[in-house]
Amino acid sequence: MGGFFGTVSTRSCVTDLYYGTDYNSHMGTKRGGLATYSNERGFIRSIHNLESAYFRSKFEGDLGKFEGNSGIGVISDSDPQPMVINSHLGKFAIVTVAKINNIKELEQELLAEGIHFAEMSSGKTNPTELIALLVVKGKDFVEGIENVYNKVKGSCSMLILTEDGIIAARDRLGRTPIVIGKKEGAYAATSESTAFPNLDFEIERYIGPGEIVRLRPDGVEQMRKPNEQMQICSFLWVYYGFPVSCYEGRNVEEVRFGCGYEMGTRDKAEVDCICGIPDSGVGMGLGYSEGKGVPYHRAVSKYTPTWPRSFTPSNQELRSLVAKMKLIPNRTMMTGKRLLFCDDSIVRGTQLKDNVKMLFDYGAKEVHMRIACPPLVYGCPFLSFSSSKTDLELMTRRIIKELEGDENKDLEKYADPDSPEHRRMVQCIADKFGLTSLEFNRVDTLVKAIGLPKCKVCTHCFDGSSYF
Repeated sequence: MGGFFGTVSTRSCVTDLYYGTDYNSHMGTKRGGLATYSNERGFIRSIHNLESAYFRSKFEGDLGKFEGNSGIGVISDSDPQPMVINSHLGKFAIVTVAKINNIKELEQELLAEGIHFAEMSSGKTNPTELIALLVVKGKDFVEGIENVYNKVKGSCSMLILTEDGIIAARDRLGRTPIVIGKKEGAYAATSESTAFPNLDFEIERYIGPGEIVRLRPDGVEQMRKPNEQMQICSFLWVYYGFPVSCYEGRNVEEVRFGCGYEMGTRDKAEVDCICGIPDSGVGMGLGYSEGKGVPYHRAVSKYTPTWPRSFTPSNQELRSLVAKMKLIPNRTMMTGKRLLFCDDSIVRGTQLKDNVKMLFDYGAKEVHMRIACPPLVYGCPFLSFSSSKTDLELMTRRIIKELEGDENKDLEKYADPDSPEHRRMVQCIADKFGLTSLEFNRVDTLVKAIGLPKCKVCTHCFDGSSYF
């Protein structure tokens, strides 16, 4: 997916930029980049590959070369960023969190106009450069960014570092968030408010869908009003978000706890203890434990020093290896017990069968699974949710194909938690993994926990209900 951080200050911004960007590291694992601007040296940029190391270790040696009172940084799961552009709008650096479904179409359109592309990522057009080229077609930054809103099919949020502060522009439907923070003499904009507490920023406000603002050390100027419609991704609260982050005023951990609590109060399963699968299943597990009145035990722990997320690597064999190695079972806490595990989601389900077998091998009497979100029946066309190339990589679609002979048949029925098709699909998944029982959360329960109107929350991957 990706995340970014930008700050403008009356003092040097380098330390805040370095740590603020690092606090977005859970949003991606492929590329990291920083850019600063100083009156003396202009724009300074550095980009590193993060696939074999973490952001801090890659950029620590570069910090001495950066200077200036304003800067932007990005953690990207796709293209090398930031881009530095010289145009009729002036010089600027740009970072994006985007998914461009019509990139080929836009590429051909620009080429036909005589515009060329300088940056190629693995032989392909760099999406951030394409967005920058759409921006510079405007007579000013607002018109250029609105050009992006009108042209891109998918989503795009961006930070633009100029010689006069930082411009922050949120996706026109707000599918990805931007949060503004403030402290004495400085403002910041970030995908994840996790970046703020230890840098002494307080949340000032949330940028609205399609809103454009300019940050300077002494204030925030609105350049474009927000749109009324919003489709913020519900999966931010389910999986992507770090527990202390807030979007639209709703804390990630609070939402996960609420989802678990609601499921726990109505669940009929007889179990001895609850365990959340680290990291994103822990909040749900704690809520479920309190709602059901059954103790929470750490029957499985994550080895945090070295293992990243399991769904990020593009190679399936590597994904499975990472998923296995990062979670370590505690035999003492599970032997002879009826265990109920809470997890954020089941996407491909490739490693779950082995994990369930391991739990039984380690002495578990029963293994129940509760999932924080509904089954993922539809692929996401709006965010770079994973490296999936086809909907058949989704566990649900493979099950539907087994049952119907067509992975696209009766999707509405399979997405309906009250339908017999849905119940049959869930039971097939449980049987395939050897689970004692399996239940998914409901869309209405998830939306209630988020606390926003359903029309403002994107739940497309669960029920196909979205708009462009």
